[in-house]
Amino acid sequence: MLIRLQKFLAEAQVASRRKSEEIIAQGRVTVNGEVADTPGVKVDAEKDIICVDGKLVKKAEKMVYIILNKPEGCVTTVKDQFNRKTVMDYVSDVRQRIYPIGRLDYNTSGLLILTNDGDLAYRLTHPKHNIEKTYIACVEKTPSSDDMESFRRGIIIDGRKTAPAYIEIIGKNKLEIKIHEGRNRQVRKMCEAIGSPVITLERVAIGNLKLDNLDKGKYRHLSVDEIEYIKGL
Repeated sequence: MLIRLQKFLAEAQVASRRKSEEIIAQGRVTVNGEVADTPGVKVDAEKDIICVDGKLVKKAEKMVYIILNKPEGCVTTVKDQFNRKTVMDYVSDVRQRIYPIGRLDYNTSGLLILTNDGDLAYRLTHPKHNIEKTYIACVEKTPSSDDMESFRRGIIIDGRKTAPAYIEIIGKNKLEIKIHEGRNRQVRKMCEAIGSPVITLERVAIGNLKLDNLDKGKYRHLSVDEIEYIKGL
């Protein structure tokens, strides 16, 4: 399919469409070895060889945004040195090269975002953004009011105090927990510290992004509204 050269350059993130028009007018762009400096030039992104200042410009990869309901018993990595099942086994039919954002440990299930958008991955995992993550934990013992208050204020794990967190009892030995950090096995360690070891743990939301009725081991593509939402977090 033929598209305008400035649109191709903008989609390939060379520059904005208006700036790309200026670059073209300056004679800095070649198509199949010939300078393309006239308005309205169209190119075939699949076939034409397009260069800016002598450097090849590749077609922009389609951005993919997926929610996986990660089951227990798999690792949140692209590959595993011990040949254990990874989350990638559940999205093997996705053609683009995607990877998980953040981690859920081997025995934790729930909401996991996978994408090929590196900028989004950086922003979602950077500590300064304080993105809220919601978990449902089934524990061995319901914590006392004092223990829950300690949890809310922040407790010491791995020699360092956690940020304030949310915890509420929602059933027999069942807790809803919300944290903004992403420390290693944080929810499990916090529950252990207040005398309520975790039996099962599921992440059910990241911000307002939820699993809904997605079965374990299944995935879905994010809607346009959901993509705009997570980019705005």
